[in-house]
Amino acid sequence: MHRTTSRLMLLAVAAFLSGCATRPGPEVLQTTRANAPGAEIVTVYAATTRERAAANANVFTAGRSSQPNYASFDISVPPDHQPGRIEWPLPQDDPQIDPHTTFATVGQTILNRQGLLDQVATAADGQQDVVIFVHGYNYNFPEALYRLTQMSVDSGLDDTPILFSWPSQGAIAGYVADKESVTYSRDALTDLLGGLARDRRIGTITVFAHSMGGWLTVEALRQLRLSGQDDVIDRLTVVLAAPDIDVDVFRAQMQVIGPMTPPLAVLVSPDDRALRVSSQISRTRARVGALDIADPRVQAAAREAGLAIIDISSVAPSDGLNHDRYVGLAALYSGQRAEGDNTPGLGIRQAGAFIFNTVGTTLASPFTIVGEALAGE
Repeated sequence: MHRTTSRLMLLAVAAFLSGCATRPGPEVLQTTRANAPGAEIVTVYAATTRERAAANANVFTAGRSSQPNYASFDISVPPDHQPGRIEWPLPQDDPQIDPHTTFATVGQTILNRQGLLDQVATAADGQQDVVIFVHGYNYNFPEALYRLTQMSVDSGLDDTPILFSWPSQGAIAGYVADKESVTYSRDALTDLLGGLARDRRIGTITVFAHSMGGWLTVEALRQLRLSGQDDVIDRLTVVLAAPDIDVDVFRAQMQVIGPMTPPLAVLVSPDDRALRVSSQISRTRARVGALDIADPRVQAAAREAGLAIIDISSVAPSDGLNHDRYVGLAALYSGQRAEGDNTPGLGIRQAGAFIFNTVGTTLASPFTIVGEALAGE
């Protein structure tokens, strides 16, 4: 496709998103001391390669920090929270933060690397399970932080949530800069994974990466393998949601990484419009997150590479681009789980291509994917 057409497609996406509400800024994370009966408090830890706006504040910019920064946030989720939604304070340029009706930050702390590891490891008696969320392109820090909070609450799991936030520009036109920023962040993510994996106070480690964050995560895995850190990889469960990765690049990455146990899971939707634009920007290079599992070549490649490729097209999107279906998985899990049932659902234990069925299945959260595999070999 000609470059002009690619630009038109990008402008069309920008026009769609411009119709959404004003994006949240750091103001929405200001600490409030108010409380609301029935609100759920979630402690989310953050490791980020974003710069701090000031040394004494957890305000993170789109600039690249020379060293990773660390923090924790206590976030209140309102009593009437609707699964799949983030109840943002409005208006966001002068936010009216009310824990009765909105997400609210009720506490936050500046940490160093060891402080984060120690707090995560001692969050519960015995070994503490963790889930690391690596966000995608066009996210700012508050969006990524509250998205992880929403998914944690909707999933209802006890895993300690950790956000790994890289310095996305948080802008439609920032695609190229974002790609450079994920490359910049490989060492920091590799270091975080190594620190958690070698701490025996930590139990299971799930890495859940979306879109361009999937590319960053696979690059970190490749770096771990090339540096002989097999012990770290052996401790990880990895889920890639709508990964924005060139198919040929992914094949080369997986040749280095090799099969994982459990299999690395890839959540795909052939009708993902955001990945279609990414493909056109990349001169029609196919993206992994838009693979068609009905293609026998995809099925064979999944088995050969030891991957679980799962079509989640049956899950309703909320962004109009069919790129955020992973958010709906958490909402489904919340809505269909039996009262008091903390069973994490069925996990994938074999490689292949599957269809995720949203009806009559034991659902997993997006962090412990997936339900019944109804199709594919």
